[in-house]
Amino acid sequence: MTRRLIVNADDFGLTRGVSAGILAAWRHGIVTSATLLATIVVEDDLLSAARDAGLGLGLHVNLTLGRPLSGRSSLTGADGRFVRDARRAAARAAAADVERELEAQLDRFAALVGRAPTHLDTHHHVGLHEPVAGVVLAAARRFGLAVRSQNAAARARARAAGLRTPDHFFGESGPGAYWTPATTRARLAALPPGVSEFMAHPGWYDAGLAGSRYGRQRETELVGLGTPAARATAAALGIRLCHFGDL
Repeated sequence: MTRRLIVNADDFGLTRGVSAGILAAWRHGIVTSATLLATIVVEDDLLSAARDAGLGLGLHVNLTLGRPLSGRSSLTGADGRFVRDARRAAARAAAADVERELEAQLDRFAALVGRAPTHLDTHHHVGLHEPVAGVVLAAARRFGLAVRSQNAAARARARAAGLRTPDHFFGESGPGAYWTPATTRARLAALPPGVSEFMAHPGWYDAGLAGSRYGRQRETELVGLGTPAARATAAALGIRLCHFGDL
């Protein structure tokens, strides 16, 4: 059975360094896909490069960082900003407010990119929790979009809804960088049959990441996934690189 691999770089638009790093990892390495934070202003040159590239581009549904596009609601705290903790954000969210914000982010994505996203995933995995999970899956079904599945339960639910989603998922973002060169080589060598997703966070560190718990780690991931060595390893193993739009 064929082994296909989506390497998705989350957080396009988070900072200039992150966006530029993602594009470099696509040009030189094995990153095939990225997800855009539509709630953040993205520089025109970087957005144009992403839009015109062969890079798959999805929507990184955001309910936990910065300010919403749809105004104050159950999604925001007293300061008008999203609640950062994903479980707490979902627990206090009204489904109607999630729907309104997701529609606003989809509209912003279409205005910026000029086409529909290849897929949906969620910042800080807020889409694993209700009512966000149901709203995201319903939107994906309505617009015919693929989705990320971080575990077997999410995968089963997506497939029960008739949605396209990979067979396997790998990736974390913790105190240490996840996609080191050694981890990348090991995961590629042991890649199971079917379609796998590597969730990744490559990027160049810049001042905009100073307050992020996943800042310097992005440059390690850029080396692990964004170099010709990673591309050569995947090719030698007969792994077919693709993005969510190919599912």
